[in-house]
Amino acid sequence: MLHLTTPLSSATVRSLHAGDQVQLSGVLYTARDAAHQRLVALLDRGEELPFDLVGQVIYYVGPSPAPPGKVIGSAGPTSSYRMDPYTVPLLERGLKGMIGKGERGEEVVQALKEHHAVYFAAVGGAGALLARCIKKSEIIAYEDLGPEAIRRLEVADFPVIVAQDSTGGNLYASRKT
Repeated sequence: MLHLTTPLSSATVRSLHAGDQVQLSGVLYTARDAAHQRLVALLDRGEELPFDLVGQVIYYVGPSPAPPGKVIGSAGPTSSYRMDPYTVPLLERGLKGMIGKGERGEEVVQALKEHHAVYFAAVGGAGALLARCIKKSEIIAYEDLGPEAIRRLEVADFPVIVAQDSTGGNLYASRKT
């Protein structure tokens, strides 16, 4: 098990290989489809993003409301392919990692190699367990999107697996027969 702290450097990302089990600590940002669309629209207009992408990791999640006494509700990953149309511009501006479930498209796979980034998979269906690793949650942008607002999460030992690495390693491809 590898223990990493965000933000991630290119050197750290290059050291990761498909299949590595990782526990992330530090800050993750959340964003799903609608938020990604808005982020890329800002970039297209030459405007500032609500957070600095350099070295950051985005978690594809729309958490449920926090129950009493909890920081956040269930926080399981969503299917990542829906973010593929928006991913390359974010990688070009320094994003180093993404967390979701399911394979990524070929354009994203190539961009991971070009920009020294990594795609992590989190276990789907385990949102309540993953939420235990989230120590703080605050909405930083697009509150009108409800669960899909961009949040800044502080996490400790958040479990993920390197699904697609910066050298083209692909856990999904290596498991096919």
